Order: sequence, then structure tokens, then C-alpha cells
Amino acid sequence: MHVWDDPGFQYEYFNAVLINEVDEEGNSVELGGEFLLQPNDHFNNLSVNLSLSTVQVPTNMYNKDSAIVNGVFWSEALNKVFVDNFERDPSLIWQYFGSAKGFFRQYPGIKWKPDEHGVIAFDCRNRKWYIQAATSPKNVVILVDVSGSMKGLRLTIARQTVSSILDTLGDDDFFNIIAYNEELHYVESCLNGTLVQADVPNKDHFREHLQKLFAKGIGMLDIALTEAFNLLGDFNETGRGSECSQAIMLVTDGAVDTYDAIFAKYNWPDRKLLSMAQSEGCPQPARGSTHSSLTTVMNDVVRLRQLALCYFTQISTLADVQENVMEYLHVLSRPKVIDREHDTVWTEAYIDNTMDDGKGPVLMTTVAMPVFSTKNETRNRGILLGVVGTDVPVSELLKTVPKYKLGIHGYAFAITNNGYILTHPDLRPLYGDGKKRKRKPNYSSVDLFEVEWEDKEDTLRNAMVNRKTGTFSMEVKKSVDKGKRVLVLHNDYYYTDIKGTPFSLGVALSRGHGKFFFRGNVTVEEGLHDLEHPDVALADEWTYCNTDEHPEHRYLSQIEAIKLYLSGHEPHLQCDKELIQEVLFDAVVTAPLEAYWTSLVLNKSENSDKGVEIAYLGSRTGLSRINLFVVPDELTNQDFLTAEDKEGVFNADHFPLWYKRAAEQVPGTFVYSLPFNSGSENKSVVLASTAIQLLDERKSPIAAAVGIQMKLEFFQKKFWTASRQCAALDGKCSISCDDENINCYLIDNNGFVLVAEDYTLTGKFFGEAEGAVMSKLLQMGSFKRVTLYDYQALCWAFSESSDSGHTLLDPYFAFFSAVKWILTELVIFLVEFNLYSWWHSDLTAKAQRIGRSMQVPCDTEYPAFISERTIKENTGNVDCGGCIKAFVIQQIPSSNLFMVVVDNKCDCSMFEPITMDPIEIMYNESLKCERLKMQKDRRRPDTCHPFHPEENSMECGGAMGLTPSLAATLLCVLLALFPR
Repeated sequence: MHVWDDPGFQYEYFNAVLINEVDEEGNSVELGGEFLLQPNDHFNNLSVNLSLSTVQVPTNMYNKDSAIVNGVFWSEALNKVFVDNFERDPSLIWQYFGSAKGFFRQYPGIKWKPDEHGVIAFDCRNRKWYIQAATSPKNVVILVDVSGSMKGLRLTIARQTVSSILDTLGDDDFFNIIAYNEELHYVESCLNGTLVQADVPNKDHFREHLQKLFAKGIGMLDIALTEAFNLLGDFNETGRGSECSQAIMLVTDGAVDTYDAIFAKYNWPDRKLLSMAQSEGCPQPARGSTHSSLTTVMNDVVRLRQLALCYFTQISTLADVQENVMEYLHVLSRPKVIDREHDTVWTEAYIDNTMDDGKGPVLMTTVAMPVFSTKNETRNRGILLGVVGTDVPVSELLKTVPKYKLGIHGYAFAITNNGYILTHPDLRPLYGDGKKRKRKPNYSSVDLFEVEWEDKEDTLRNAMVNRKTGTFSMEVKKSVDKGKRVLVLHNDYYYTDIKGTPFSLGVALSRGHGKFFFRGNVTVEEGLHDLEHPDVALADEWTYCNTDEHPEHRYLSQIEAIKLYLSGHEPHLQCDKELIQEVLFDAVVTAPLEAYWTSLVLNKSENSDKGVEIAYLGSRTGLSRINLFVVPDELTNQDFLTAEDKEGVFNADHFPLWYKRAAEQVPGTFVYSLPFNSGSENKSVVLASTAIQLLDERKSPIAAAVGIQMKLEFFQKKFWTASRQCAALDGKCSISCDDENINCYLIDNNGFVLVAEDYTLTGKFFGEAEGAVMSKLLQMGSFKRVTLYDYQALCWAFSESSDSGHTLLDPYFAFFSAVKWILTELVIFLVEFNLYSWWHSDLTAKAQRIGRSMQVPCDTEYPAFISERTIKENTGNVDCGGCIKAFVIQQIPSSNLFMVVVDNKCDCSMFEPITMDPIEIMYNESLKCERLKMQKDRRRPDTCHPFHPEENSMECGGAMGLTPSLAATLLCVLLALFPR
């Protein structure tokens, strides 16, 4: 691509922040202007412009800088490309171009709003899609000078510089950090002599250790470079890591001229000039990037330029860090650009807040490729112009696997080449409740083994990472109902790669479900008549017809789309013919229920106390029928069967919880359950549901599930009435639940209390109320404990240190610190750095005194309980210090309920309650180290561009333009390339 390049060129463009802004006189501000924005439902009703794109410039950059203006001008041609793309494929979401100069062109055009501080921190160049598309995978060793001259602000800048470098590393990269003075200090001592994957948890772990660095002694660069070269060479020979670009990054305020011999030994044994082409089999040259300021080291910088392909610039303040760190990416991108390879990259999953429709997090992946200059005269300079990309909803990748074909417990999932989850029903990227939910810090790097944890040998995971096609089976324990209940299933997994991407797709089918189905035939007229009934609804997230493909279909409901499709008047509407045929059949065969429910409503004597509130049905095709026996305002639980009740409705990932639990019971058995922790308010409800099977000689598929919602108070009255009825001839009971010496409970098959004399126990686990009895039931085998693991948990931790990242990025703090540092530097040689500590100590001490509790990622273990189906009743005794506590448990026929009667005369407080509270898995230092070192199978990207012989090694940045500055830190980045 040829570009316009005129330093004096002026051009007005639509700035995403300034559009539709006016000054005090009502005139459009510069780079603003009137920009038509209209709400569009395809973009979550955001106000957009489908004809034009807008341009965002980071707050720390001048939006009329000549480089920005020139780039915006020549990239204006992308408007037509974006519009044409959207017209050809209306399912596209955002399209954009991220410039190497820093601006971001986005289509459709949209207005950006600064945060509460008036800042927009977004810089497209530190986004993973940009970095992955612009560079090849890399192994990186970061060397940090911690000699005495690095005290004060220099060390603060160094920490922030290293943190910014970590931001530029992705899941395909590997790294380590070594601090040096006269000795070497691995920042994480456990990882001496190796590199680790640059995933989010590892980078966060190293950031914590950066705060422990302190400056003293003399900086010996030669030993640090020697260690770095040896580390990269040895690690490269292991066959692990990126096996592509190799980088050494040096963060220092000065250098000593001792690295000639090191480069001669490790980089150029034959002492050839680095700008020369390499003969086959010779070691590939190193690249360098230097951030320098001191006059005394300018000659060293020039010498380094002769020793290595290099880039350097200076970092004088905290505000300079990000912009200058980003520059090294251009050095890494040169081989790919010179090769003129438009390598397509796909990112891991991330949450797009702009597309949040209230139904849950919208996971996206970005597909991107580099854009570069095609001028022959500048080819050996490898000029990267930027990266172009578009967002793809992860759900689009799964549309080829309709949920109705997977059965009740079946699901589809996908992972990346690193084994991280792209999508999975058990992925929980957010925490918190309601609108206050926040992203988990490491949600994008949850490994498949952390959700399919029963696969101890990683058989499934490794096969999918290596893009194989095959099958696998194992028993799984699926937690449901907010982790309180467990379903023990046997899953068969089928997996293959997704062509054209680094992803693999898997499908899980539970044995007994999903392999058998039935078909029925009804006329279109019959089906549509019953489908359009007001008590019928279809699963919101299921695709009966693709209404996203053409704009004229986007306003159609699924039922409207089905009707239009069956009319034959809309040939462009794509629908699932098989699913539509089945849903029409389900609508017809379930229609008589509506008449039955209506008769119950009319017969007021059947429900005079309004105890039953809702009757409902769900079929295998996502069809639901709902009948209210009370007016909506009188419903006790108004969220049930609505989008607010995510586990209780059909969605893209799962069938409703009540449907799944009913399917696991004996045919004809009702499953009763209620919300947890109902407490003394006693305003909750009880659900009772059962599965409908078509019994024949073959294995019978479950066709539907039906149930009712009733008031808890109504249900409890029914129980107490029944418990007082006896089979004696005189109708009198020798003992009943009214007896003060016994306690009666009604519990479900997972041990949760539905009825108890103490209303506060409703919804709680039976072991909390009767720990001694529950212990005995476990011993006798009436119940069994199932241990579950949560590798996406968050635990509370107390942090005594300040949030250094936030503090460093605060512009007021940065400015204040810089002013104080400059004043201190004026007398630095008189007080030998002590004055800086005196000036800075008040802020440091204040920050350290601020401690706070925060949630951090952790692993937990917790129990779930399930009854043994073959044991219908049991009796037992518990010895409570000489007092014998007797109890009896008996299953209620045709239900998942058990009545437990307990003698309450004995004090059994010496038995601890049995709870379901999760316990954090604590790892000792040895295990922590092993977990850090552990490297699971991963598949490297298919392309690698570590070096190109035509590279101009003298295009290294502005070494000769460096000026003396006492307020700068030297960061030298050496990029050493070993043969693959």
C-alpha cells in the first residue's frame, strides 16, 4: 500500500471524541462537525453511522500531528471497503484499522466518550490483535538494572517500563525477568534458567515481584547479557517456547562498554557486520532497541548499533513509557513486512462491553492481518502501516452445532492453540451480581483442563490442541444450580479442528441423551395454528431461522421468521428445515395442555388458595408453554421462566435446570426443588417437574418436561397435613411430627431442606442442621459425598501494598512526582540520592499504609451430596457421648424427596456441622514453583518471521538524535535470533 507523506499537510477528519461537540458559541469544534448517528439494533442499539467511520486518537497524542493527519487522510479509502464488506455480509460487527502511528479508524462510525477523568486510555497498538498480527511469536528475556544509580524515579520508570513490555506479550510468547547489579537476581527465583508463557496469570505474578526490586551496588551488564544469551540459547534447544523471534530487553540508566566480546561470542563468531545477509547455517543476528538519555552513554549506543540490529529512543518521564515501549514492535514486524506476508491471526476470547444486551457477556474473537507499505524503495526498511481487523462473535463459530441435536446435557465448546477456552458452558468470565458484575482478571486464559478437570491425563485437551479429529469418553461430575448440586454423567466427546483458524471444536454428548430422537409429521397449517398461540414461546438464543444475514429480517421474531419461511415468499431467508418440522409437531401435540390448564383455572375449587401459580412445559425443540393460575403481579417468584432466571430457561448453552434434573430421574418421578436460603420470610416457591418419555422397544428419548410452580407455604401445609395421617384403624398416630421429642425434615436428593419446623432452615443443607445424622447417613451409604473443584474461583485476600499501576497512571501524581524529582536532581550529587528519598518518602509511605481486601483468582475444593437411589429407607443411631440419638429416613414414593425423623433428646453438639463451604486449595512454595514451571501442550502458530536478510540494520531509530537529559532512563532491547 502506498501512503501520503507530507509534513505540512492539513486535513479535517471526524474525530470520534469531538464529533457533534460545539463550543460556547454553538459552533462545531475543530475536528468535530455534525455527524449523523442513528440507533441500530444490530449494534446493540448503539448510535452509529453506517456510511462513515470515525477516528480515535489516544489522549496522550496530538490529534493534529502531521503523521496522524497524513495517516488519517490516506486511510480514508477504507470507508468504502468497510461499507462494501458490511453490505456483502450484514452479520459483520465492528471493522477497524489500527495505525502504527497510534490512531484507530472504526466502522461503523461511533462517538467515543472519555472516562470521568477526561481520558481515553485506549491505544490500539497495545491490543493483542494488533501485536499478534504485527509480530511473530517471541522468547523474551528482560534485564533490569538495579544498581545504585537507579534509585528513585528511575527505578519507578523502570518498573513501569517492564510492566508495559509485559502488556505487549501474548499467549504465544515466553519470557523471564532478571534484575542485575554486580550479581544476577531472577525476579522469580523459582524460574532460574527457564522461560514461562506470557499468559495473564504469569504476567500478573511477575508484576507483583517487580515491586520488591530495590537499587544498590554496581551494574555489571556483561554478566547479565551473558546470562540472557545462554538462557535464550538453552531454552531454544528444548523445543519449547515460541521457537521464533528471540529478544533481550535491557532496562537501565546507562551502559558500560563491555558487550563487544559477548556479541562476538554469541551473535557473531565470525565478526561480520550485522547489516550483511547471512549465509545458511550461520547464527542469525541480534536486534536491539535502546531507550537512552545520558551523554556519557551515547557512544555506547552507537557501538551497540554496530553490534546489533537495533531500535532506541529515550524515556524521560512516566508519560513517555507506553509510547516508547510500543516502538520496539516495529522492529519485530520488519521481517514479516519485508516478506509481504498477510498472515491472518485470531485472538483468544474477550468480552465486548458495547455489545452487552443484558443476557450475559458477549464473547468475541478478533481476526486481523498486517498492512504495510509496498514501495519498493523502502522495502528493506519494513514499514508497517498498521493492522486491519474485525470482530467475530464466538457464538458464530458454534452455529453449525445446533443445540437441539446435542440432547439435554450436550454442549459444544472450542479452545485455542494454547488450550485456552474460547467458549464453554462452564466458563465464568464475570463475578458479582446484576449490573455490578466485573470481569475476572484471567478470564481469557482459562485452560480446558480447568473445566473438564476429570481428564487427569489431558487426553482430550492435548488432542484438541494438536488439531486432531477423534473421540474420547469419561465420567464427569457437573455442578448445577450455582454449584450446589451435582449431576454424575458419562460423556462422549467428539472433536476436530476449525479450518482456517487456530481453534478446535468439541462436542460433548451424555450417554442416554442426544443419540436417539423421534420425528413427527403434521401439516403446516396445523403447526402454525398452534405455534402462534399466546402461551407458546421459542428459545431466544436458538436459531430456527437466520434473521441476522439480511437487514430486512432483523426485526422478525423467530416465530414470525418461521411463518415467513413457510409461506415460500422469502427465498433469501435461511432456516433449519428439520428443526422447524419438529417444533411444529411439538406445538400440535402439546396443544391439548392449554385446554386442560384453562379448565383448571376456571375450576376455582381446584386452586382456591392460589397455591399453584404456574404450569409449564418445555420440549426438546426449545418450545415452551406457560400458563399462569394467578395474575402476574401476584407471582411469588416473578423471575422464573424469564431471562433473569438464566438457569431456568433454554439458551444457547443448555436446557433449563428443571428439565435437566427431571431427565436424570426415574421415568414418572417428580423432582422437587426450591431456591436456596429462603430463610424466615417464607416467600419462596417450590418447583415440581417430571420428564416425558415415549416408551417403546428402543431406548426412549425424552420428548419434554412439565411442571408447576407453587408457593412454599402451600407445599409445606400439604406436607404437615400428610404427616399427621396414619394407617392405624382408629386413624390415630402413636407418634407424629407434632411430638416435641422429635424433629421432622423433608429433604431432597441433594440433602437440601424443603420443610422443617424451624423455617430458617428452609433451603439450607441438612448437614448444617443435623451434622451428626448426616455423618451417619454418609457412613451408611444413604448419601455419598462428591468432591468438586473450581479453578475459576475468587478468594478474598488482604493487600497491604498500593495499586501501583493506578498510581503510576494518574496524571496528577505523575506530574507532581516528576517535578519533585527534577528539583531533587539539582542537588543529587551533593546528597547522593538521599534527598530524593526524602522528597518521595511521604507518598510512598502513604501508599504502603493503605491496605484493602480484594478478590484474587484461586483454586477451591468443595463438596456436593447425592442420595443413593437403591436405598429407599434406613434407620440408625448416633452415640452422642452416651446418649443415643435415633433417626429414620424414608423416600417419598415417585419423588426425589426423603422424610427424615430425628430424636432430638440428645445433645450432639460435639459433632461439627457438615457444610458445603468451598475451601481454598493452598499450595506450598514447592508446588507453586512446579505450577509456574508446568508447561502444557500447545501448538505454535503456523507462520514465523524471525529475520529477513534484506533488513536494513541501520534503521535503528534516532541514536544520533539523543540529547543529554538527567531525567531519563535507558532501556536497551536486544532481539537475538537463533535458527529454528
